[in-house]
Amino acid sequence: MSVAVAKVAVENTVYHFDKLFDYRIPTSLLSEAKEGCRVLVPFGTANSKRQGMILERTEQEGEPDQKLKPIESVLDKEPLLTPEALQMIPWIGEHTFCTLFDAARLFFPAGILFQVSTEYLLAGPAGEIAAKAGEGEEARIVAYLSRRRAVRRDKLLRDVGLAADSSLPERMLRKGLLQKNSVTFRKVGDATRKMVRFTDPQELPKLTPRQKCALEVLRGAGCASLKEICYFSGVTPVVVDALVKKGAAQYFDAEVYRNPYGDVPEGSSSPPAKLTAEQDEAYRNLYSQYRAGQGGVSLLYGVTGSGKTQVFMRLIDRVLEDGRGVIVMVPEISLTPQTISLFHARYGAGVAVFHSGLSLGERLDEWKRVRNGDASIAVGTRSAVFAPFQNLGLIIMDEEQEGTYKSESSPRYHAREAAKYRCAYHKCLLVLASATPSVESYYHAQAGRYTLNVLSERYGSAHLPEVDVVDMNGEAEQGNAGILSGFLAESLRENLRNGMQSILLLNRRGYNTFVSCRSCGHVATCPNCSISLTYHAANNRLMCHYCGYSVPFTRECPNCREEQMRYSGFGTQRAEQQLAELLPEARILRLDADSTMTRFAYDKKLKQFSEGAYDIIVGTQMVAKGLDFENVTLVGVLSADQSLYGDDFRSYERAFDLLTQVVGRSGRGKFTGRAVIQTFTPENDIIRLAADQNYAEFYRREIALRKSLLYPPFSDICVIGFVGRREEKVRAASEAFFTLLCTTARDDYADQPLRVLSPSPALVGRVSNRYRYKLILKCRDNKRIRRMISDLLIRFSSDRSYSDVTVFPDMNPETIL
Repeated sequence: MSVAVAKVAVENTVYHFDKLFDYRIPTSLLSEAKEGCRVLVPFGTANSKRQGMILERTEQEGEPDQKLKPIESVLDKEPLLTPEALQMIPWIGEHTFCTLFDAARLFFPAGILFQVSTEYLLAGPAGEIAAKAGEGEEARIVAYLSRRRAVRRDKLLRDVGLAADSSLPERMLRKGLLQKNSVTFRKVGDATRKMVRFTDPQELPKLTPRQKCALEVLRGAGCASLKEICYFSGVTPVVVDALVKKGAAQYFDAEVYRNPYGDVPEGSSSPPAKLTAEQDEAYRNLYSQYRAGQGGVSLLYGVTGSGKTQVFMRLIDRVLEDGRGVIVMVPEISLTPQTISLFHARYGAGVAVFHSGLSLGERLDEWKRVRNGDASIAVGTRSAVFAPFQNLGLIIMDEEQEGTYKSESSPRYHAREAAKYRCAYHKCLLVLASATPSVESYYHAQAGRYTLNVLSERYGSAHLPEVDVVDMNGEAEQGNAGILSGFLAESLRENLRNGMQSILLLNRRGYNTFVSCRSCGHVATCPNCSISLTYHAANNRLMCHYCGYSVPFTRECPNCREEQMRYSGFGTQRAEQQLAELLPEARILRLDADSTMTRFAYDKKLKQFSEGAYDIIVGTQMVAKGLDFENVTLVGVLSADQSLYGDDFRSYERAFDLLTQVVGRSGRGKFTGRAVIQTFTPENDIIRLAADQNYAEFYRREIALRKSLLYPPFSDICVIGFVGRREEKVRAASEAFFTLLCTTARDDYADQPLRVLSPSPALVGRVSNRYRYKLILKCRDNKRIRRMISDLLIRFSSDRSYSDVTVFPDMNPETIL
């Protein structure tokens, strides 16, 4: 005798207790409980109902284990996970130190997952229960439920005025006053359209003239939506209802997609742009690697404006001809509008869009379009790497060096590593494209792990812009306290007179970056975070850009009570104001997180800029990359020094990337471009190399520094983070973990080379009233090291004295905590 057993990843488990849990599959569910389906299972000693995912299904010989709990219900008609996803979930769990269910979440849009909720109802007739119940809160609950059937716990507590964590329903359950049920529901349902079909009865019933008219339309169409029947026959829905009641028609629901880009025209059939010799060589190399069917990674390195997009779009054409899917990733939402427009113009409705700017319903339906084969290209941000293609042929990561490809919350995966896994599984090609590749990617290309294709010149007649570096120390000596140097101000005037457009980068939003007292020196800081508040002129408030705290600005110092509070530093709001005063005739567009909070605001504003509605964009780093406007012939960097002196080993790399990319926005068409970089350290080599667009020399210097200090790619870095509400407890937890790590590494992992830096406060030591410490390991990200870290997390979690401190590892984070 054999028993069917499902190995289930259960929702809301903790890491140190996470595994695949065995559940017996009842005979009634044998045909439904498939690998990749979601199920409802009893969990824990209380047998509370939780959602789970079947990752494996096995047969156990012998009598059924009576301790083995049965699956209660199957939530999906067909598996949601592909065989590839079933293999990839444990890999993600191992590499990112997350639970298996959290890893599974990555493969679904947010709206598709069920939520399990508890409902309460009276355990008997209302009169009997009221007689047994006490007064006050118990009586209120009985009176409330006596007028209703089952009510969800959260709604019950809210409606009777109890706290969300009240235990009263559970106490009444134990007293026999209430019963409870577990129910599953989804935040977002499938979108459907009410349809009507002709039933073709043998004998038509007696119909009114209006009913006959509607039936004629329906008979001709076979089936149509209720709205269409009413429109084309000029009747109301009541008439169609009558046809259904008389048996001449039948209602049914048809699923429709909530498409945010529903007005997309058919793709263009015009021939693609002619490739240059360099582009053609790169394309042929990439296509040859793709056709080899061995998978692999290729780095497409090209200077800004060299036409990398044209190369990989030509490659996409060939992959689509083979009937295979394509994923195109961009690093952030702000870079998607032009990319999406480009792909829609070429491939029409065959493009699905994946990013967090869409509603939950739209994200769900874009996911379905890919899963059902209605879209062959997925364009989006980091999450697009998990688009549910069954036959994947190509993944492209544009601007591959960007840190936003790395998730900062659990699961802490990097889209590049997930893409490598998928390409190995499908034997398809991963193309990393950038004008400023990450040091690690370029190193791997130089070492032969990746193939390398180079575009050294701009496309067509375009040339790299001329760059001027302005020493702001001289401006200060001449009494210029403004944000614009005289040289840049005059360049903007000249560009405006010539009818050309300009882009200005200032990577600080708000009006002023900090506020301090000139009497006692007090700096206005956030009460929840160890960070200064930023002044926003639009609402006359001081705001924290970490937790969102805000307070009205006042001249009175809270420390010494003098009227001496003054703001200092420059943000995008102040830059916008000074530009308006300097160039009153200019039409200025500010682009930052504050001005693009509404849905699709960024798309609309960029479209207006491309149509000539604005002369100047001033914005944060969202204006530095991915934008391609022919009329932009001047770019200005208002404060180059902000990005140069950061807190970790990638500071110079980020600064070079940002400066090179923003300079590259100028002169991308037929007009000659210029760029102006304002700095207080004009002698800095990074500024000079970015001005020259000299990546090769930057890489030569940076890789030598990385090697001498043993930084990636010569080692991996794992940061162990500690977060809690009491600083002394967080510090003690980090020190205890450090001691356990040293002992474990010496006793059990002596074969693994490790360099460990002792615990220290995070750069921003407190965020949202939670203190943060870090522990840094230089190691090799291999199976043994991952096992060591996992064992440490499990052992440390067993010490209940630190139960109120959250501990999390992050392998190769983009920024050190």
